[in-house]
Amino acid sequence: MAGMRMAAPILALKQGFSALAVGALLALFALSSVFLALPAGRYADRKGLKKPLLISVVVASVGSGLSMLWPVFPVMCLSALATGGATGMAVIALQRHVGRLAKDPGELKKAFSWLSIGPAISNFLGPVLAGLLIDFAGPEPAHVTGFRWAFGLMAVLPLSTWFWVRKVPELHAPQATESAAPRRAMDLLAEPMMQRLLGVNWLLASCWDVHTFVVPVLGHERGLSASVVGAILGAFAMAAAIIRVCMPWISRHVQEHQIITGAMVCTALLFGIYPFMSTPWSMGLCSVLLGFVLGMVQPMVMSTLHQITPAHRQGEALALRLMSINASSVLMPMVFGAAGAVAGVAPVFWVVGAAVGWGSRAAWRLRPGLLHTKP
Repeated sequence: MAGMRMAAPILALKQGFSALAVGALLALFALSSVFLALPAGRYADRKGLKKPLLISVVVASVGSGLSMLWPVFPVMCLSALATGGATGMAVIALQRHVGRLAKDPGELKKAFSWLSIGPAISNFLGPVLAGLLIDFAGPEPAHVTGFRWAFGLMAVLPLSTWFWVRKVPELHAPQATESAAPRRAMDLLAEPMMQRLLGVNWLLASCWDVHTFVVPVLGHERGLSASVVGAILGAFAMAAAIIRVCMPWISRHVQEHQIITGAMVCTALLFGIYPFMSTPWSMGLCSVLLGFVLGMVQPMVMSTLHQITPAHRQGEALALRLMSINASSVLMPMVFGAAGAVAGVAPVFWVVGAAVGWGSRAAWRLRPGLLHTKP
């Protein structure tokens, strides 16, 4: 998905489509997961790991392969929906399976710290491989033949995923009791701990979105080249990957609510000073620090979510989390764009930073003493 998300917009721009059309294309990668996440989570609760993953592999490979065969805008939109939805289903199934492997909160933190390294590597590997093929596989850079090769490679990568998981034993969740009431997503959302966790997770996901969206705008205002802006964003991604490698050790000494609360406070402070960073080096330093801070959060959120959710509904809870993140990725860039056009990009940083700082109070209330009672 990361490779498709980089290659498809570039081809669309090369074909003469507007920035608005490209923005809509990018939104489709997240939009499908907003609607498919909850059914996918319930399906994972019933079927386990392999069946959802097999469906994801097929859908992602076919979706990418269509753009290889017909590299036109409507087909790329279909590929965006397919790869985004398939990735969402795969993530839910994997996170649910890994969460059930852990036997205690300590193992949960360690497991999700290791698992979170995967997306960080993907966000680097997919675009780099696709970019190399786009520039060097055709008769000239950015020729349609290079894009075909890139889409073809993206269609093959999901097949390798199936190779790695085909022999993994299933872990079936305990079934709900016969007298249990019908399952509704609102039952989970009605729980105060779930509301608190999803709210905190949404605020932190918005920080990722605002950084990705605003830094290119800020760089353009200051006359920075595209390569410099790309390096600033790349430094953020690399810092997030590095801190996740360290998380299994860090999580042994610090509790989930402490890490999440500290990350929110530090993010608020960094967002407060970011607009005052006038040089590429100072912006890069802020990006690295933000990468370290925000990169720590996902494993701790996942560990907390598994502690407050019944085993037979963990896939559903993971789906609710994914829905909130993808809804943010669809809506927030439009909100940031409108606000930035009216007031400038600095107030966007400050408003989001203030909201995250205020939300740290909710994060502190995710402490272990309040996690023992499951809904």
